[in-house]
Amino acid sequence: MASSKDVAKRAGVSQPTVSRVINGSTNVNKETIEKVQRAMEELNYRPNLIARSLKQQKTKSIALISGALHNPFFVDSTTTIVNVAKAHGYRTLVYFEEQGNNEAVYEEVLKQQVDGIVLSSIFIDDPVYRELEHSKIPFVMFNRRHQLGGNFVEIDNEKAGVLATNHLLELGHSKVAWIGGPTNCSTFHGRLLGYKKALGGIVKGNWIKETNTTEEAVIDAVDQLLALDEPPTAIFAATDAMALSCQSYLMNKGYRIPEDMSICGMDDIPMSRHAAIQLTTVTHEASKPMGQYAVEHLLHLINSSKEVKEDMQVTLRPRLIARHSSGVKN
Repeated sequence: MASSKDVAKRAGVSQPTVSRVINGSTNVNKETIEKVQRAMEELNYRPNLIARSLKQQKTKSIALISGALHNPFFVDSTTTIVNVAKAHGYRTLVYFEEQGNNEAVYEEVLKQQVDGIVLSSIFIDDPVYRELEHSKIPFVMFNRRHQLGGNFVEIDNEKAGVLATNHLLELGHSKVAWIGGPTNCSTFHGRLLGYKKALGGIVKGNWIKETNTTEEAVIDAVDQLLALDEPPTAIFAATDAMALSCQSYLMNKGYRIPEDMSICGMDDIPMSRHAAIQLTTVTHEASKPMGQYAVEHLLHLINSSKEVKEDMQVTLRPRLIARHSSGVKN
């Protein structure tokens, strides 16, 4: 990762000059500003504006970097986080994950002066983790986590995958497919591991469909499964949003749920409990939502006087809720 020293060398100026350009000083001529900005672009250098903001007074604001807006789980989580933060006197700047351009979201957040960050949009090996860590700004991950640990609250995704898949196996389905999102996210990585663990040696690669989680991609995955010589009789969709897309599409094609295809999702979003839908799903055993754990701990970190703060690492136990979308194989 490039440093301000590298930028100074590329632009042929001193490090203090680079700092003045970054800080918007008017005591730098236009030609020098252009050289520094060009060097920053060439080196893909992102100034650590978060660290700079910590030198200033607290803003009583936090940033939320949420997962994709098309997943109702993140819409519900956003409401929880915003309301809890507001109750403690903090305003929340909300950003949603952009498919294929996550860096742009972080770029925007790093321009803001916030007291802390709650985020669920992070990959297992995301390099932004190191940047956030070095900035010393408090941040807490929820529903996803980084391989290096840090502050996080999550469900035990591998056990959840085992639980969902075993439920379908116990109903007599030997052909169980998995539809999920990018496996460089801890959620989908863990849920796929659990699926494979439950199936043991009978996992077939063409029954596993990794998508970008959009409805269009999920529908395409279902079509691919139906076209197989041995199509599955059950689907474990790694989120309720994807499970609902599967259910709706299959029913529009004339399939009966669960007589022709059993479906299990994960998250237990409000729509899944609707009397007309009754989606089988996996949720977590806890007294409060994941997002609430995350924002409450973030506020604790922000207001703590301790120099060394202990990490919050919470992994919640999964629980299966069997409803009408899964049934005994005919």
